[in-house]
Amino acid sequence: MKIAILGAHRVGKTTLAEKLHESFPNYEFYPEPFFELQEMGFDFSETPTTDDYMMQLEHSLKQILRSGRNAIFDRCPIDLLAYAMAADNTLDFSALFNKIQNAIQEIDVFVFVPIEEPDRFSCADSDLPDLRNEVNDSIVELIDDFDLKVIKVRGSLSERLDQILRKL
Repeated sequence: MKIAILGAHRVGKTTLAEKLHESFPNYEFYPEPFFELQEMGFDFSETPTTDDYMMQLEHSLKQILRSGRNAIFDRCPIDLLAYAMAADNTLDFSALFNKIQNAIQEIDVFVFVPIEEPDRFSCADSDLPDLRNEVNDSIVELIDDFDLKVIKVRGSLSERLDQILRKL
C-alpha cells in the first residue's frame, strides 16, 4: 500500500514517517520533496516562495507516480498545496485540482499529523509559527475539498504509530 504523511512543519511528521518505515522496512521511503530536490542541486529561496512550493508539489506528484506498490511519503501534494496557498492567497489551484486528484488516488492511506493543543513541539519565531498555523488550517480544508479519508493521529510518537497500525 501507499501511505502519505501530511501536516505542517514542526508537528513530528518526519519522525513519524521514519518510525512507520521501521515497521515496514520493505517499503520505499520518499523523503520530503524539499530535501530530495536540494540533493539534486536545486537552490531554494531563503524565504520560500510560491514557486518553491509549486516545484515541490510537482516533485511530490512525480514521487507518487513513479513509486512502487509499497511506499511511504513524507509529505504529499495536499500539504504542499497548502503551503503554496499560504504563500499566495490569490493562488487558483483549480487548474491543478485534477492533476492532484489523479495522483492522490494512488495513495491508499493518508495520515494527518495536526498541531495539537497543547502544542507538543515548540515553534520559535524563526520557524514561522503563523505560517505553520495557516498551513495546518488549510490542510484541514483541503482534506474536505479532496474528500480524503485520513487517520488523524495525536499523542506521543508511539501512540501515533499505534493509531496507524491499528487502522491498517
